[in-house]
Amino acid sequence: MEQVAILTHEERVHFDPDRLTELYAELGELAAETVVCRALEELSIKLRRIEAAFWSRDIKTVHDNASGLIEVAEQIGMHSLARVASDVAGCVASGDVVALGGTLARLLRVGDQSLSTIWDEQSNAF
Repeated sequence: MEQVAILTHEERVHFDPDRLTELYAELGELAAETVVCRALEELSIKLRRIEAAFWSRDIKTVHDNASGLIEVAEQIGMHSLARVASDVAGCVASGDVVALGGTLARLLRVGDQSLSTIWDEQSNAF
């Protein structure tokens, strides 16, 4: 009988909680909360668009959404997510579809973990 190993990928995400603190200090609680919630929603939408575009071979949409994701992620301190989105955009620019597949899988993992991390951080602040 053959044994099958199941590998799990755990990504360490880098989230800058000081960026949220800065947003709250600059904008006030209500406005900052609105910015963060909209950013989280936009990140989630962009991640799903990137995945759908990849599977439908719409590489331009993958690139455009990955590029847009970088700015939004940086705005709320999600540096790991921004870096991996930049890697995805770089794979598209280089035309390396194999690397794009692997990097996209990493983007989705980091994206899910980043969204969970910032949601938890925001929930614990109150």
